[in-house]
Amino acid sequence: MNILVMCVLLMYISEGCVRRLSVIQVNRNMYIRSGEWVIISRGKFTVRLKDNIFKNLRFRVFLVVMLAGLIPGSAALLGIVKVYETRAVALRTAEIQNQCTIVTNQMSTNHYFSDTSSEVINSDLIQLTNIYNGRVMVIDEDLNVVKDTYGLDEGRMDVSENVIRCMKGESTNSYDKKNHYIEVTAPVTEIGSRHTIGVMVASVSTDSIEDSIHILYTQGGLIIGLCMILLAIVAVIFADRVVRPLRKITSAIENVSAGYSDDILHVDTYTETKNISESINKMMGRLKLLDDSREEFVSNVSHELKTPMTSMKVLADSLLEQENVPVEMYQEFMGDIAKEIDRENKIITDLLSLVKMDKKGQTLNIESMNINNLLEQILKRLRPIAQQKNVEIVMESFRPVTAEIDETKFSLAISNLVENAIKYNRDNGWVHVSLNADHKFFYIKVEDSGIGIPEEDQAYIFERFYRVDKSHSREIGGTGLGLAIARNAVIVHRGSIKVYSAEGEGTTFTVRIPLIYAAS
Repeated sequence: MNILVMCVLLMYISEGCVRRLSVIQVNRNMYIRSGEWVIISRGKFTVRLKDNIFKNLRFRVFLVVMLAGLIPGSAALLGIVKVYETRAVALRTAEIQNQCTIVTNQMSTNHYFSDTSSEVINSDLIQLTNIYNGRVMVIDEDLNVVKDTYGLDEGRMDVSENVIRCMKGESTNSYDKKNHYIEVTAPVTEIGSRHTIGVMVASVSTDSIEDSIHILYTQGGLIIGLCMILLAIVAVIFADRVVRPLRKITSAIENVSAGYSDDILHVDTYTETKNISESINKMMGRLKLLDDSREEFVSNVSHELKTPMTSMKVLADSLLEQENVPVEMYQEFMGDIAKEIDRENKIITDLLSLVKMDKKGQTLNIESMNINNLLEQILKRLRPIAQQKNVEIVMESFRPVTAEIDETKFSLAISNLVENAIKYNRDNGWVHVSLNADHKFFYIKVEDSGIGIPEEDQAYIFERFYRVDKSHSREIGGTGLGLAIARNAVIVHRGSIKVYSAEGEGTTFTVRIPLIYAAS
């Protein structure tokens, strides 16, 4: 039976394991496949001993189902056998105790200790020995054995604990499971008194009980074995059904790895697989959006870099082809060239800043800074840009704030937020920057009266290369990197950034950064 169960198990394991592996022959029956031993018996049956078999979900489900059947079945069998054994021993003990009581009463009536040759009583003792395949001894009040049905200890003394207790008028019984016998003692008392004049000791074999227990184990094991074979088949089918939705998900992910697919993954067999499917669909959507944004960015950057370079070449060629170029024309052409160089420099600078932010293991130059003064300096640098659009910048500080920050990265984050507020603002608009703090964090709020951000775009504005106002990207000069840089700079300070916006009503960015920097 165990062999059958093992065969089913091995067939199940080998079904999903012995595939697509290069083979190196060691001898006639042993091969190495991808560094793992494979034993082949006469070319008919192949089993691979896989180190990580317990990591296989199908095997774990199979094992759980098998154990769910094996453990209760085995426990039930053991319980039944235990109950039977206890009951059988109790009945046998009571039966022997009753027989001993009858014989001891006869001994008292016939004054057996005065004449131990009584044929009637000795016949009863021998009959009791034969019926129960045991041994009977009669001990007098001097603890001498006067009768032994085995004839081994007659004339000797017996000072065992049970005999001593029985001499005091207390009947005893004990079960020796190891040696397979029950021992019962019964006192022999004088007629008309409670005085104990002897003890009868009966040792009875329990081999018949042990034989019954063995039969129960054999039959019960056979039934459990048959049930386990059926359960193994059910377990294989059940495990396959459990894993099938995961195989669908795996197949879909493999398709995605070969190239983004427009197919929607829909596996709702279980709540868990439904949640996984939805998460994968969201991830695929985000990846597709990110890929599209990157493609658009590459196209835009190529255009942004190519156009000024072409313009600079045309302007330079024009100057070279002409003789005696007026100073005014020279200055005008060189001013145009400088503007195009600044545009290229802005794109390159943003890219380098973002690369530095993404670099793992980057070091921060953390120092204690006066945030109030630092914000004033940042806004001072940006006010000329705001004046070009007639945008008013107002700063409000609720309390003095000193915090541990990296000045360069922090300034870069705030500069990008305020600069965006200026670029995407209205003429004669305003930008309001406020600073506040509590016992643990300081807060910076950047509000503007600008064009706002559509609700559907707010979840993606911090992604690199993403731009809301794509149609005005060139005239505004955005690269789609400013907010990504700001977010990364805030995150490296263990802070957070949030956006609140309504289209046509303006935008508010809220930055929260710990007062004391805590390295991870």
